[in-house]
Amino acid sequence: MAIITPHKTSPLIDGRQSDRALLVRRGVQRFFYDLRVSLLPEMTLASGRRADLIGLTEKGDLFIVEIKSSIEDFRFDCKWPGYRDYCDRLYFATHDGVPSGIFPEDCGLIIADSYGAHLLREAPEHKLAGARRKALTRQFAKLAADRLMQAELAAHNLAAMGKSA
Repeated sequence: MAIITPHKTSPLIDGRQSDRALLVRRGVQRFFYDLRVSLLPEMTLASGRRADLIGLTEKGDLFIVEIKSSIEDFRFDCKWPGYRDYCDRLYFATHDGVPSGIFPEDCGLIIADSYGAHLLREAPEHKLAGARRKALTRQFAKLAADRLMQAELAAHNLAAMGKSA
């Protein structure tokens, strides 16, 4: 489900994501939704970096999914090791046109298309410290609530103009 925003551009799609990356994201979102995991796209971390997807499980575990749409996308990205400080598990997600062998063995690996995803390799667990978990969980909740409010306000504005959402 797309988030409606009252802003001219969506904070979830800022133009840096390729069409292929957005399809992978959709498949990953569907996969984890079926597992009852809550996901937020594009959450800015304390480091200033933005996680492509951050997930919160029913147990309170946090994980990050870094989406890579090509070999070049992976090779030129040096920021992903820093994501380990903000999650219990780190995954890469890509599509079947990218060779799985380029991704580090100490990260989970997901292959996805726009309809779903398959977990090829589970990510090893690196438990977060309690204080960092608490801060990230609060940030996750606030961002989710803020985006819901934006969607409701946008739907209200459309309804007031006589249009449907």
